Amino acid sequence: MSDTHNEREQLLALRDRIDEIDATIGKLISERAGCAQKVAEVKSASTEGDVLFYRPEREAQVLRKAMERNEGPLSDEEMARLFREIMSACLALERPIKVAYLGPEGTFTQQAAQKHFGASAVAMPFSAIDEVFREVEAGAVNYGVVPVENSTEGVVSHTLDNFMNSNLKICGEVELRVHHNLMVSSVTDVKSISRIYSHGQSLAQCRKWLDAHYPKAERIAVSSNAEAARRLKGEWNAAAIAPEKAAELYDLQVVSEKIEDQPDNSTRFLIIGTQAVPASGVDKTSLLIAMRNQPGALHNLLAPFHAHDIDLTRVETRPSRSGVWTYVFFVDFTGHVDDPVIRATLDEVSARVSDLKILGSYPKAVL
Repeated sequence: MSDTHNEREQLLALRDRIDEIDATIGKLISERAGCAQKVAEVKSASTEGDVLFYRPEREAQVLRKAMERNEGPLSDEEMARLFREIMSACLALERPIKVAYLGPEGTFTQQAAQKHFGASAVAMPFSAIDEVFREVEAGAVNYGVVPVENSTEGVVSHTLDNFMNSNLKICGEVELRVHHNLMVSSVTDVKSISRIYSHGQSLAQCRKWLDAHYPKAERIAVSSNAEAARRLKGEWNAAAIAPEKAAELYDLQVVSEKIEDQPDNSTRFLIIGTQAVPASGVDKTSLLIAMRNQPGALHNLLAPFHAHDIDLTRVETRPSRSGVWTYVFFVDFTGHVDDPVIRATLDEVSARVSDLKILGSYPKAVL
């Protein structure tokens, strides 16, 4: 009986301490929100025209510091996520950020938008990557979120193609661990599944699992994973591959989790906007380079990066729309254009190619 009493006393003491800590946390969050409001007032009073409330480089620095200070038991990623939501809520007091993303609701791109901007941002889905670019260019939204690269299936070429005719800047990146789930509706006969809906890339990323578990089922590619989930209503012999969020939105049941063939499968997304981003301390730069298809062209392009010991993270080739024998290279590397070494390197590259366009320097994905 005494052991039960002691346990009860310990729990009560711990709960009282948690209440005290919660009260302190609440006061500090309110104090931080008050500081954010004062920042907005100072910016509004001292700046003419549009005021920049959201600063990608500043947010990246805050998140990195939160992770560096973390002593556990929460993971660095979880600590950064909590700080992201606090910053998102505080920023919404100044001016809620409007974000366009490749929809519909329930897609991985929506998850990427929320991961980067937090739940307090106003996120709006659009049906095509072109539309996301147009909304940002027109000023209807502050930023856009588009997929650009998958770790197993390669680049999203439509996103790269849009940069050829756009003056938008890359303001940030998001790396999202992608998990696929097989889901059904309330009317599905699980033993009679004969068709499986999903986006083409998702079907490819789950190919081996589908071969092993549903080798005879027809695989039907649709415009998005969310569209695949939406189609299940009323189809008794169909299933969908989609993220967990889609199951919540469309009232579906997940029957198999994490069915992707590669457990480290991830997708990279770009944040697009209209303004250049100052250096955050840990940055990447993306370029668009046009040049003639001639012997030694790629070597001439890469040589200055090698000479200046600059880390190239991706080189992607796309046919140019302006000429049959002209090619466009998309190049990502570590560093910021404000760095004198980077600037000197780009000057050397520019002298060797037909055209060089800086798509943006931006904070490297924090988590």
